[in-house]
Amino acid sequence: MSTESLPAPINPRDLRVSDAEREHVVGILQKAIGHGMLTLDEFTARTDIALAAKTRADLNTVLVDLPGVVNREPGSPTSIPPQEFRARMSSIKREGAWHVPREMVVHNWMGSSEFDFTEAVIQHPEVTIKLDVTGGSVELLLPANSGCVADDVEVIAGKVENKVGASQGGPVFVLTGRLKAGSVKIRRPSYTRIGSLTIRKPWRISWDT
Repeated sequence: MSTESLPAPINPRDLRVSDAEREHVVGILQKAIGHGMLTLDEFTARTDIALAAKTRADLNTVLVDLPGVVNREPGSPTSIPPQEFRARMSSIKREGAWHVPREMVVHNWMGSSEFDFTEAVIQHPEVTIKLDVTGGSVELLLPANSGCVADDVEVIAGKVENKVGASQGGPVFVLTGRLKAGSVKIRRPSYTRIGSLTIRKPWRISWDT
């Protein structure tokens, strides 16, 4: 077949969208207004644009400045792959002022993974953590005002212990993926003050200056 008869490749951003995709984006905008990222007037204007959109590029124009709720369709200018963390019969640990990505994947095979988010830089209202854990342990230490949803984790001969619950105005951590013959613990630290001394559990001692 002559290549001259073949149609030119189409950029994914130029693909036509369906009513279902338009409704999905409206749902994302509703989520954004719930997080306080849009005013009611902005939500109304962007909803009108979304419902009239013809291509994926049109839809992305109403999402591009909304961190954590952007469109993940191929061709989106804001599509960023998740950051992956791997522990194979070993251990990984993140603590201090590290930058938390919007999406994480934790691969853990008979290892241990510890993520301390209490002093981390979190710029997203929602952080998604996909688990791929077999025979390992994962511990998440979340900020005091954060929340966690772990109902969508598939558990096989393992245990997910979520002591955090609903958000109190901070970021929400959403756990997905699979846990097999391992454990996942999600908790917030507790603090005890004795004069100028502050003791955090898990253990860390600091003094007021």
